[in-house]
Amino acid sequence: MSLTFLFMPESAYGPTNNSLGVGDILRRRGHRVVFAAEASWKGKLEALGFEEDLVDLAPPAEEEQDPGQFWKDFIRETAPEYRKSTLEQQETVTKPIWEGLIDGAKYCEAQLKAIIERVNPDVIIEDNVLTFPALLTSGKKFVRIVSCQPLEIRGGNIPPVFSGLPAADRSGWDAFDAEYERTHRELWTAYNEWCVEQGTAPLPDLEFIHEGDLNLYVYPEILDYDRPLGPTWHRLDSSVRETEEDFTLPFERNEGALIYFSLGSLGSSDVELMQRVIDVLATTPHQVIVSKGPLHEEIKLADNMWGAEFLPQTKIIPQCDLVITHGGNNTTTEALHFGKPMILLPLFWDQYDNAQRVDELGYGVRLSTYAFTDEELKGAVERLLGDTELRARLAAAGEEIRRRDGLRKAADLIEQLGQ
Repeated sequence: MSLTFLFMPESAYGPTNNSLGVGDILRRRGHRVVFAAEASWKGKLEALGFEEDLVDLAPPAEEEQDPGQFWKDFIRETAPEYRKSTLEQQETVTKPIWEGLIDGAKYCEAQLKAIIERVNPDVIIEDNVLTFPALLTSGKKFVRIVSCQPLEIRGGNIPPVFSGLPAADRSGWDAFDAEYERTHRELWTAYNEWCVEQGTAPLPDLEFIHEGDLNLYVYPEILDYDRPLGPTWHRLDSSVRETEEDFTLPFERNEGALIYFSLGSLGSSDVELMQRVIDVLATTPHQVIVSKGPLHEEIKLADNMWGAEFLPQTKIIPQCDLVITHGGNNTTTEALHFGKPMILLPLFWDQYDNAQRVDELGYGVRLSTYAFTDEELKGAVERLLGDTELRARLAAAGEEIRRRDGLRKAADLIEQLGQ
């Protein structure tokens, strides 16, 4: 039986790529897959074989925009705030992100209702951090995907989300929770009231999204937290899309290692930080592939490097020995999917939590993003490349993660819900 699935991912590459991976499996099984993505993705999803029925999250721009341009601009403008602690960022980064998301949800509510009426999906799948009431009040079966860090799913003896605080040391948890309460209570209260006015149930306290009929989260078991989740929750150890083209190295390998460096589509907008890391890696004997991002023309690579604005990350990581990343959930889980150690330089949102988790469990090294020394970065590179026991453990873990095939597990569960 052919079903119709409507995906609504957040307008950033991470959630969109995750949704593309799952949607591609469903499409190949003969189902109709429609994307209610944000309007700047126009043509990008159609080219991959999907239907598009796009939404504006703000008044349309006069000129055509790159996918996720709003968030790229936001990140560039708020970059100085990333030098602050996660506690301080609640006021100047985290809350403004929520405000931007809320404005978008309110702006597109009527559009989403019209899309749902046109598409008439059997199942709606949202990969985002925020409730869009139209998705819940349509009477359709609803799936929530968490492709951000799973601390977003509250409950149990776990650190506060966005804090980057260790799981084994509770000393900073209460202060962080108190600051989140102070900075977000009023915003949450108003949004909860608006959602209820649109017909949803009340939001969980100080959370901005409801659970679905089915709930999926992307995180390898080797990193996951020990806490209870209800029967509608399912972990996907990874969700690595199969839609990217193959990649052949455009240079000859030398005797050094091959490193992949990416701060993600948003983090790479911090050109100063990108260049700092590049300049340190230029002094190593290793070769480096750099995902340069939207401001690629401003980034200068050294002789031991090659890079481009966009790269097929899922085809490059398997060929590399080490990943240097901002700690976004997609890159973190993809690195482990392919069994690679990481150096993490978190900037905002869930990246601190991923960086802390990888570091505290020994699968990589978290560095201070703006205060690391040249020696610290080079030392972490050599230590991880030289740790043969760790590399063997990661290779075995990656093999098991790939065997569990989270992509098809997600498609199976979504398909079963629709039948």
